[in-house]
Amino acid sequence: MRQRRWLELLKDYDTNIQYHPGKANVVADALSRKSGMIAGIKDSLRIEPDLIYRIKEAQKEDSEIWAIVENLDKQVKFRLDDDYVLWQDTRLVVPNDVSLREALLTEAHSSPFSVHPGSTKMYHDLKQYFWWSGMKRDVATFVSKCLICQQVKIEHQRASGLLQQLDIPVWKWDEISMDFVTGLPQTQRRHDAIWVVVDRLTKSAHFLPIRKDYPVSRDLRFTSRFWKGLQKAWGTRLKFSTAFHPQTDGQSERTIQTLEDMLRSCALEWTGNWDDYICLVEFAYNNSWHASIKCAPFEMLYGRKCRAPICWDQ
Repeated sequence: MRQRRWLELLKDYDTNIQYHPGKANVVADALSRKSGMIAGIKDSLRIEPDLIYRIKEAQKEDSEIWAIVENLDKQVKFRLDDDYVLWQDTRLVVPNDVSLREALLTEAHSSPFSVHPGSTKMYHDLKQYFWWSGMKRDVATFVSKCLICQQVKIEHQRASGLLQQLDIPVWKWDEISMDFVTGLPQTQRRHDAIWVVVDRLTKSAHFLPIRKDYPVSRDLRFTSRFWKGLQKAWGTRLKFSTAFHPQTDGQSERTIQTLEDMLRSCALEWTGNWDDYICLVEFAYNNSWHASIKCAPFEMLYGRKCRAPICWDQ
């Protein structure tokens, strides 16, 4: 149909169409690559280079830090390294500097590798590498004052009744839950939906941008004769959730709610199509502390978290 529209447009012109090899068609390639947008995304991913250095230097002028150092022989959890930097076990001690703590909280909350986590997630992620007295309170206060978070996130209500729990899988990615997020704005790649796949054991997730017109209808996605034969050949079995009762697949629904909050945060803070940032959203979700497993999904899946720029100096 696209070629036919071109023919309808060009038929009234006296034109001579000639084939131009792709290697020689550098002008069209340059226009289609959007190099400026890629460079802009790269610039937005750079961490403030001297943040860790500023924390270490600020320790030398902080009276509370000196009070701890002077009584270091009585302190069990604190230590000085070879550069006379104070640590609380393996966590860097952040001095009582409002601007410095504000910069650290901003990096942990608003960077493309974090995508506006809640206060609980943010606190558990941050406390692995940094320490200061009252950190949990400061994190909660910072998140409560974030305008973007207040615009996109909702209050979570307790369930009104008990649901029958599914059996816990014995191995990672043995059992998964799947759902679709539809009704999204269409991107330049014609993506307007997200296929959400969540591992029921490790809670790790994949967010796959797709086109809504791929499946014909909800039932035919997995219930057609072709899909039944394919599932039988793979040795897998589908379990459908109850119609009009999304609580039966609460894991997917809760993951989708978090995903939508993160996408709204991206849309408000950065420009571009939402599928440009879906990989960062997936990374931030899998690398953030999860309440049900008490660690990050990456840590549950691989035995350790991925190192975001905020901890590259560790």
